[in-house]
Amino acid sequence: MRRLGRTGLEVSVLGYGAGAVGGLFTKGTAADQERAAARAVEAGINYFDTASIYGNGESERNLGRALNSLKAKVIVGTKVRLAAQHRADVASFVAQSLEDSLKRMGRDHVDLLQLHNPLAAIDAGDKLAIEIALNEVVPALEKLRKAGKTRFIGFSGVGEPAMLLRAVDSKLFDTVQVVYNALNPSAGGPPPKGMPGLDYGRLLDRAKAADMGTIIIRALAGGALSGTTDRHPLAMQDVPPIGSAPDFAGDVARAKQLEPLVREGVAASLTELGERFVISHPAVSTMLIGYSTLQHLDEAIAAVNKGPLPEAVLKRMG
Repeated sequence: MRRLGRTGLEVSVLGYGAGAVGGLFTKGTAADQERAAARAVEAGINYFDTASIYGNGESERNLGRALNSLKAKVIVGTKVRLAAQHRADVASFVAQSLEDSLKRMGRDHVDLLQLHNPLAAIDAGDKLAIEIALNEVVPALEKLRKAGKTRFIGFSGVGEPAMLLRAVDSKLFDTVQVVYNALNPSAGGPPPKGMPGLDYGRLLDRAKAADMGTIIIRALAGGALSGTTDRHPLAMQDVPPIGSAPDFAGDVARAKQLEPLVREGVAASLTELGERFVISHPAVSTMLIGYSTLQHLDEAIAAVNKGPLPEAVLKRMG
């Protein structure tokens, strides 16, 4: 368990990502979803992360049903994403989006409500201008917090790194979702020489300085750190990279360069190596993994139970 920044909540270092990349909660059977939620809770996972757009509301519906049937006391986070037409009345849309999410999940509140849009300097469609995020979205989120609809507020750390750092430094949010993995570790330290993609400018340290909880996304680079381009039928079949190589195949090729460490016995698999790499950073509160099967979940639990990687291995990976 680790502290989720200033929220004071204690979260499991392994979280449950109920998104479409893994797909179990957007396309799986109800029985498998309930088995997975039960297995996660039994293993000590207490943070479940979803969003209104995952499977067009299916993830929220299915996760709500599974958690309600388990009567599980867990921490639940969801997200709100603004389309271009919602800029005219941000507060109304944010409130309505959360109402719809709560209805789908069968809950009267969530623990964490997060802004889901990529942040940018200039407003354009899905990309939300930082000024709108700080001056309009935050007050709307705060209003919902005061109404008891959410306990804490956060944002997804995707978009332009300079704007993400501005949002962190504003100290207006309690948590941030951080893109951090062995292929792009720039949120946690200097980017490796010749690394493609975005430099997230030690976002983890900046978040820690602001006493924000950090929720790691893309821990396995959308599945590239499995070392194969093959996808499970439930998983998202085409995964555009976030902040890493120009395409998924490029990420897989870079992941394969870590295979000697697996052959040496440092980890049982590339995915285990990737997961233990992420939890080795002291500023990480929780890491989201998206699952297609119960086996994926069991493998992630086993990996995290082995703990962080040795310092010598981390140096070699850097």
